[in-house]
Amino acid sequence: MMQVYPKIGAEDPSLLELGPDRYERTNIPAGAPPEQPAPARLGNFDMVFTGYGDEQAVVEAMRCIHCPSPEPCILGCPVHNDIPSALLAIEEKDFDKAANIFRATHTLPEVCGRLCPQEILCEGSCTVAGFDRAVNIGKLENFCTNWQRTNKGHPMPALAPSSGRRVAVVGSGPAGLAAAEELARDGHQVVVYEEWPQPGGLLVYGIPGFKLSKEIASSKCAHLERLGVKFVCNTKVGRDIELDALRKEFDAVFLGIGAPIGHSIGLPGQDLKGVYQATEFLVRGNLPSDELPQAFKGLPEIGSHVVVIGGGDTSADCVRTARRLQIQHGFPEGQVTDYYRGAEQEMSVREEEYVHAQEEGVKYEFHASPVRFIGDDQGHVRFVEMQKMRSKPADKRQRVPIKIRIPIPGSNFTVPADIVVLAIGYGGDPLIPSRTPELKTVKPGIFQVDSQVDGATTLAGVYAGGDDVRGADLIVTAVAAGRHAAWGVESYLKTLAAPAA
Repeated sequence: MMQVYPKIGAEDPSLLELGPDRYERTNIPAGAPPEQPAPARLGNFDMVFTGYGDEQAVVEAMRCIHCPSPEPCILGCPVHNDIPSALLAIEEKDFDKAANIFRATHTLPEVCGRLCPQEILCEGSCTVAGFDRAVNIGKLENFCTNWQRTNKGHPMPALAPSSGRRVAVVGSGPAGLAAAEELARDGHQVVVYEEWPQPGGLLVYGIPGFKLSKEIASSKCAHLERLGVKFVCNTKVGRDIELDALRKEFDAVFLGIGAPIGHSIGLPGQDLKGVYQATEFLVRGNLPSDELPQAFKGLPEIGSHVVVIGGGDTSADCVRTARRLQIQHGFPEGQVTDYYRGAEQEMSVREEEYVHAQEEGVKYEFHASPVRFIGDDQGHVRFVEMQKMRSKPADKRQRVPIKIRIPIPGSNFTVPADIVVLAIGYGGDPLIPSRTPELKTVKPGIFQVDSQVDGATTLAGVYAGGDDVRGADLIVTAVAAGRHAAWGVESYLKTLAAPAA
């Protein structure tokens, strides 16, 4: 397959005519993205960002000054979207063209437009940020792709003739969907295996509806089915079917299972009732029971005092879900508190999510870490013993110095907790490599690959990409990895003998 990247600094005549006047565009004021107000959104799980109208999108796109080559926003995007050309198309009200420009390099632009941390990627590289707020690239990407999906549907690509090859994709999260689409376009028969009841993986079961509508993921999966992709759900590879069986049935296998295992906190009382791992709390709080496996059916408990441990995007998802559950289930005056062991500026949570959580009434406490969970006579958590921490830099000789958190003696304190949610990070799933020893890993559930470009594992014909190679990371990097691994699979398939007629 030809690997197509956008032409950096494409010499569009209409852009060249801007000349020095391009900087006058920085005088266009940055408008606030339209959102549900906090009091209203606490009563639902609908998306907070309600979407630009046509004219709002055009004005925001006009704030792009179309930097002389090379455009920093393109270089800041992990999939190298041709952002200036897409924004020019929006400015010219050709929303369909803008969406197709994003789709040329990105399998899930309507998802990443809402969920990716643009502030440290494309928008973090935006020259306009030196004058005012960066151009709202993510929300414009979301606007045009949603416009296209709503008005015209997902565009049907040209499909290569059938190759006679069959490829299994394990996991239907961002990496798996990206790989499946690329492989289907190349004319291969693709079967996706998903352990959850519905396809979509992380996009359905890991992301709350107030950040990403479930309809967006289901629409994408339906589009892939129209391309010929088949989804087999409620099937966990390594439990319900072995990887070796897939290798015998298919010409190649792509592993896109992510990093789904929540880290254990390893503290006394972690097994008390009312102490949840983030994934269980989120899926039970955000989806109807009939869409969940038997072990996760029913709403999670809720109460007046909810404690969340963590400082990343998952912890923000948990506190915001907890606030909605409190409002909807009789605890409107309840308190949700997020405890983080480091300083405020050390959190990895997106600024937008942090601001939204605070608007919704979440309280944050910093330099605090749990010591133990205290239960009642029925074995249910009632309190958390915390201790204050201080941070100090690690060895400055390290290439990327990290912070070391040190407990402060005599600083322990106790807080009430009707439920506790642990959102302290994720690791790989060791199940598949434990059943297939020839499949080497660099740490539990994280596959060893020859190159992160094509994702070839230590087993011939088996490829991997996304969080099961990099560890827990961004959706956009998983999409890029899925596409790259699909190109690796395509190259591998060409080395095989022609399939039997």
